[in-house]
Amino acid sequence: MTELWRFTATDTAREVKHGSLTAEESVTAALTRLDQVNGHLNAVVAEKREEALTDAIAIDQKIANEGPDAVGPLAGVPVTVKVNIDQAGFATTNGLRLQEHLIATLDSPVITNLKAAGAVIIGRTNTPAFSIRWFTRNSLHGATLNPLNAALTPGGSSGGAASAVAAGIGAIAHGTDIAGSIRYPAYACGLHGLRPSLGRIPVHNASGADRLPAGQLMAVSGPLARTIEDLQLAFHAMSGGDENQQGGSPASARDPWWVPVPLNFPPTEKRAALMTQPAGTAKVDPRLVTELHRAAKKLESLGWIIDEVQSPDITEAAQMNMQFWMVELDGLRTAVSQEDDPDANFIFEQLERYAKTYASHASNSSGNTSTQPDTTAALLQQRAALVRQWQAFLQQYPLLLCPPSAELPFEDHLDIRSSADFDRVFNAQLLQIGLPSIGVPGLHVTTGHIHVEQFTSPVPVGVQLVGRRFREDLLLEAARHLQMPATPVG
Repeated sequence: MTELWRFTATDTAREVKHGSLTAEESVTAALTRLDQVNGHLNAVVAEKREEALTDAIAIDQKIANEGPDAVGPLAGVPVTVKVNIDQAGFATTNGLRLQEHLIATLDSPVITNLKAAGAVIIGRTNTPAFSIRWFTRNSLHGATLNPLNAALTPGGSSGGAASAVAAGIGAIAHGTDIAGSIRYPAYACGLHGLRPSLGRIPVHNASGADRLPAGQLMAVSGPLARTIEDLQLAFHAMSGGDENQQGGSPASARDPWWVPVPLNFPPTEKRAALMTQPAGTAKVDPRLVTELHRAAKKLESLGWIIDEVQSPDITEAAQMNMQFWMVELDGLRTAVSQEDDPDANFIFEQLERYAKTYASHASNSSGNTSTQPDTTAALLQQRAALVRQWQAFLQQYPLLLCPPSAELPFEDHLDIRSSADFDRVFNAQLLQIGLPSIGVPGLHVTTGHIHVEQFTSPVPVGVQLVGRRFREDLLLEAARHLQMPATPVG
């Protein structure tokens, strides 16, 4: 008999509603699994198991009293959420000692949506300091390991989320993505991860100040899972308008970017762009190119027309991301200095180097050497033109098939070895960095594993899908045919 912690979210919710499994049993199994593996992995860094079991028992009682239709689509499904999102009664640490005692009093809307769907939150997952790295370690919670291959990064900043799901600590994980922080951990841990369109999933942290422009325009929440079916289930649950009352007002009203857009649209033309080597990026590993061609052939067999073409300039989009961050670095310098996390200190030095270089190029080309507000205005003007280019491209090609990175998943902590190693990592990640600048959805789908000579454990490979704004349904449908469903490690 399959151990309960190995169940998918889809199977768990179905069995709980049918009465062949209780939510309490499901959550107990996930917590037992957490006890077995988390001491080694350090994926989950905060939990309240009594609260989780109480929530599970309440779901069982509701089904017994009112029937299966009284509970949501994630009934009894164990999930984890990231430590940079508000969950009442927990510290929103964001991997920082500075925020160790920043206790949230209200759930973020995405948390409320998960609970309303019947999900049971069993723990909070690790992130790098400030949630800025493709690796996961900080001075408050420590380092997280990749359960698939401990020599590889678990990804970042949702590295704890990916590690947890890959190890069977919950069927679904919440993550956030401003430069690949959902898609890259999914890639590194052999999972699937969806970065939704800006405005899809309502999010607000009442524990802190509103985000500055970079965060408002590019940061989103989304799911990681072992199957595309679970990914879709979680995405639908997270996307709700969330009209539950918190603090005296509808929670959906707390996110000014959230929009009530349908989850599914009429079928569109099956035409996809295949891009194996984005212009201006590091040379893509031939093994990833092979996966892209396999994926393209699979889609062709399903009636898709595939054209191998170049997208609009992804390097310009990546540079824009960094320039937005340059505007915000001034406000972060004090916090970075106070936190004094060795990894964060080095990473911010490198990011500032990139941001200044990009800002200098922009200034030289435009003659604008003025103050921060004018810089932000110029970036917003530039962004409008870039978004327009991408919208025209995606109008012609509703789906873009491209690499998740230029390289296989990195060796753990490669980015802090030297400035040259950071440059190698950064240049491999331009598709991760650039896409958030234009607000479109992206989905990483794991397509297989390969054996690499220097590693004793398998290395995951996959492809990235990009689509029109709010067309996550199209990405999920294509990914369903490309996925290699992951089984929990262990």
